[in-house]
Amino acid sequence: MLLAIESSCDETAAAVYDGERILSNVVATQTIHAKFGGVVPELASRAHDVAIWPTVDQALKEAGVSIEGIKAVAVTQGPGLVGALLVGAGFAKGLALAHRIPLIGVNHLEAHTYAAFIEHTPYFPFVSLVVSGGHTRLEFVRDWFDHQLLGQTRDDAAGEAFDKIGKMFGLDYPAGRAMDTLSRTGNSKHHRFPMALLDHSFEFSFSGLKTSALYHLQDLEKQHIPIEGQLLSDLCASVSESITEVLRIKTRAALEHTGARSLVVAGGVSANSMLRSKMESLCQELGVQLCIPSPPYCTDNAAMIAITGWHRLRLGQQNSLDMQVYASMSEAP
Repeated sequence: MLLAIESSCDETAAAVYDGERILSNVVATQTIHAKFGGVVPELASRAHDVAIWPTVDQALKEAGVSIEGIKAVAVTQGPGLVGALLVGAGFAKGLALAHRIPLIGVNHLEAHTYAAFIEHTPYFPFVSLVVSGGHTRLEFVRDWFDHQLLGQTRDDAAGEAFDKIGKMFGLDYPAGRAMDTLSRTGNSKHHRFPMALLDHSFEFSFSGLKTSALYHLQDLEKQHIPIEGQLLSDLCASVSESITEVLRIKTRAALEHTGARSLVVAGGVSANSMLRSKMESLCQELGVQLCIPSPPYCTDNAAMIAITGWHRLRLGQQNSLDMQVYASMSEAP
């Protein structure tokens, strides 16, 4: 039995994995950040400190195991908010020391990719598109933990663009899910927002889209046109079209460049209905296997940490008690 802990941002999560099945997957979402329109790192750390033991305890109970039955503990090592990561890592180190069990540090972005293995069996090598609030990355994954970065965002991540533009539209934080819901009844051709770097390999940029949305809203305000009703749905659909179409074009180029026959799409934005639909059509057209986790495994969760930690342990990879957390991929060991 392996216990996994995730605390990289504003979700405190714990899961238990037996090597074949996820026995429990508990997520405690922090609601305190909504009034600030974004995650406040210090508040996130304090909330993790309060929630971590109840969350772990619930995961153990749902799995029907005691802490003595846990033979290893995996925890998010980074990237993420350092204070938040330290809470999870410190708790995991305490368990590893007290029960003399292996400690496995897990890369959060790799875990998003490997979440696909909970319900699917991607064929190595495959292309991975990780799209979340903090990251947009295309990778060529040759084997377990053998990743080649093809391209990433130069500025805002796709999820960040959804949230920031949604905030401009008057939607509550985090706005990505609300934008997805509204876009389903909107006209994606209502307004043509820019799509950047289409001719620049596998790099992404979404900051120009954010600026364009701001200018368009200012024009509407000058005309005294309220952003509500069908217009709001149309604008959400148009923004979604711009973001997801860039992701589709870049992903297609990556598949054709690598010759991979499997595609993994992961991260919080992979729950977006328009993106899922476009990736399904793309893979059908190219004859490529598509592996997208179900929504509970798209957003930050501990099940993805569990399956990743299990395979690290299987390959003889574990950490010492002086393991350090890291904030960005550039600091990853």
